[in-house]
Amino acid sequence: MKRHFKKMIAPTIAILIVVAYFAFLGGMLVFGDGIPVPIRILGLIIPAAFVGVGVFVLAERVNEIKRGEEDDLSKY
Repeated sequence: MKRHFKKMIAPTIAILIVVAYFAFLGGMLVFGDGIPVPIRILGLIIPAAFVGVGVFVLAERVNEIKRGEEDDLSKY
C-alpha cells in the first residue's frame, strides 16, 4: 500500500478540486435569488452527475494503481 500511496495523491487532489468546484457551482445556482425552480433543479442534478462520474473514475484509477497498471496507455 505504501508503495502506491504517492501515485494516488494527484488523482485524489484533482477530483477533490473538481468536486469543490461543482459543489460551489451547484450551490450558487440553488441559493441564488431570482432563479427559476427548473434551473435550480438542473443546478443540482448536473453538477451531482459530474461529481458522481468523477468519483467513479477516481475509484477505477485507484484500482488500476493497486493492480500495478500505472500507465493507462499500455491498454491501447
